[in-house]
Amino acid sequence: MSARLVALLGGECTGKTTLGQALARHFDAAFVPEVLREWCDAAGRTPRREEQAQIAAEQARRIQAAAQGQALVFCDTTPLITALYSQQYFDDTTLLPAALDFQRGCALNLLCATDLPWEPDGVQRDGPAARARLDQHLRGTLTKAGLGWTDVAGPEARRLALAIAALQRPAPGP
Repeated sequence: MSARLVALLGGECTGKTTLGQALARHFDAAFVPEVLREWCDAAGRTPRREEQAQIAAEQARRIQAAAQGQALVFCDTTPLITALYSQQYFDDTTLLPAALDFQRGCALNLLCATDLPWEPDGVQRDGPAARARLDQHLRGTLTKAGLGWTDVAGPEARRLALAIAALQRPAPGP
C-alpha cells in the first residue's frame, strides 16, 4: 500500500510547518519538514538559481522515503513551491514540469492562506508582498494544471479543524 501524501502549500509565513506538525500528531502520521528552511539555515543564505533543482529533488526524495511503510505523510511543502520560487526569483521554468508531476501524486493539497501576520525569520523571508505574489502564482499554477486544493485560513485551531475535515471527506471518484 502506498502512502497518502498530503501537501501543505503556501508562501512564507503561512503556517505550513505548524499545521503539518499538528496534523501529524493528530493522525499519528509522518511529517516531512521543508528542505529549503534547513538548507538556508545551514548555508546562511538563500539558494542561487543553480541550487534550486537539488533542493526540489531532495524534498521529493525525503517525501518518498517517508512514504515507505507509512499510510499517511504530511509534507511541509513539495517540489512545486521550490519550482515556483525559482520562477519568481530567477525566471526559471525548468523545474515546473517535474514538480507538477510530483504534485499529481499528492492525495490532497492544503493551501495555507496569507492571513497570518508576517514575521521575519532569518534569510529566507522576503515580506508580505512576496508572500502574496507567491500565493497568487501558486493558485494560478494549480488551476492551470487542473489540481484542486482546500483553502486553510484563520487562527491555528480553525486551520487544524479545516484540514482535518478535508482529510475526512471521501476522495473523489475516478
